[in-house]
Parts: sequence; structure tokens; C-alpha cells
Amino acid sequence: MIGPLRRLFGRSDEEPRGRKGPRGFDVPLAIDGPTYAIGDVHGRFDQFERLLARIGEDARARRLDGPRLVLMGDYVDRGEQSAEVLARVQGLLRAPERAGFGEVIALRGNHEAMMLEFLDEPLRGGPRWLRNGGLQTMLSFGVGGVQLSSEGEALEAAAVRLAAAARGLVEMLRGLPSWTRHGNVLFAHAGGDPETPPELQSESTLIWGTSRFFQHARSDGLWCVHGHYVVDEAFAAQGRIAIDTGAYATGVLSAVRLEDDRADFLTSVD
Repeated sequence: MIGPLRRLFGRSDEEPRGRKGPRGFDVPLAIDGPTYAIGDVHGRFDQFERLLARIGEDARARRLDGPRLVLMGDYVDRGEQSAEVLARVQGLLRAPERAGFGEVIALRGNHEAMMLEFLDEPLRGGPRWLRNGGLQTMLSFGVGGVQLSSEGEALEAAAVRLAAAARGLVEMLRGLPSWTRHGNVLFAHAGGDPETPPELQSESTLIWGTSRFFQHARSDGLWCVHGHYVVDEAFAAQGRIAIDTGAYATGVLSAVRLEDDRADFLTSVD
């Protein structure tokens, strides 16, 4: 998400939590296998590790054999441990079984897109990325000497240093998909357009979002898990499952466990 922490929509006491037939959206949630999804990490490696441990405990307690894990994007920026987060994501993708998962899918968020734009076109992409947490990401890779006011050769030199420091991780970011679907559950960082099939949408719409996501009810029979828009508390309602609780600012990283007709939430805090 870009800009200061904001609450675009939240949960009231009247809104259902996605359990056993939520009101206002009469399509049962049907997913092909138990699945956990984690919201926007934004450089909070400490909260990421804590939530992964809690998910592992939850899966063992429920005797889930190799559940799926979907990471919703925005691993970098704002928090101070983006390098560590990306290395952990790469490890999960390479060896999901070591963490107890049968499959791990990491989606691309708009902050990964900004980071890649900076690496490819530092003069064009640098100012926007730096304003939105890129400075913290570069520092986590040991790339200093850059300020919000940096321009020209300073940005180009910083991009070269970052590309060298993050080699391998950058290649991983370039290969991340912008959406995935399992059963009647769509996973996309910013949700996208509820009136258009995901395969027909631009990556920009799926990772940056559109006002239509909130203005139009879903009519395609899909539930949509998303991050990007910070909410006070993760919730499920009206075909949307929101799990970005602003971890970089609140210290609360959230996840959802999805099983047929159920959406239950976990957080990194007690």
C-alpha cells in the first residue's frame, strides 16, 4: 500500500467473519485443500517468523497434512528487515516441506513492482519508490548514501549496488505471479476488478487495485483474498477476505486459514 496507514474499510460488529455462510454473499467458500494466506509483511521479519511459527502450530494441532501457503505480496519497504524477509520467502519457495507446507505460492505486490522499476529505470522509478519505503529496503541490503532528494547519478549508482546485493532475490521477484486461484478462491494482492476474470486483467490492476473492487459486488462466484488495503482487523465479508493489518506500523501481521465454508484468522501477536 502507498501513503500513510489508512483504513479504507473495516469490520463492524454486524459484519460476518466468513464462517458458515456469511451474510450478504450467498456463495459458500470452496477451496481445494486447506490453505493459509499471509498479508503484507513490509519488512517485518520478526512478525513474519512469529506468524509462520503460529501457522505451523495451528496446522499440527488440526492435523493438516502439507497445507498450502499463499504469500500476498509487499514483502519489502517501510520495515527495516526487507532483505531478511525476501531471503525467507525464497527459502519457503525452494523447500516448502521444511516449513511443513505442501506448496508455497508467493504473489507480487505493488512494492515489489516499484523495487523492480527502480532497478530497471532508477531515474524514473527511484523517486516514487524512495518516498514509499525504498530507503529502508536499500539499507537492509547495506546500500546507503541515498536520500529522498537523491537524483541522477546517485540513483543510478544505488540501483547498481542494490542489484548486486540482492542478486538471486531480484530474479525471484521477477518470476512472481500476480494472482492464483484455488477452488472458488482468488488470491490477488490488491483484489483487482470484480467484474473481469483475473486472466483478462492487467497486472497493474491486480497489484495496484481499482475503485471498482469496492464499488461492485462480486458476481463471478469467487471469494477474493487480498492485502494492500489496511484494515483494523482481518475479516471476511461480501466475497472479500482482507488480511493486511499494517504490520509495519501496528506490529500485527495477519493470516487466514481457509477450508471449505470456513475462514478463520491468526495473527502474530497474543
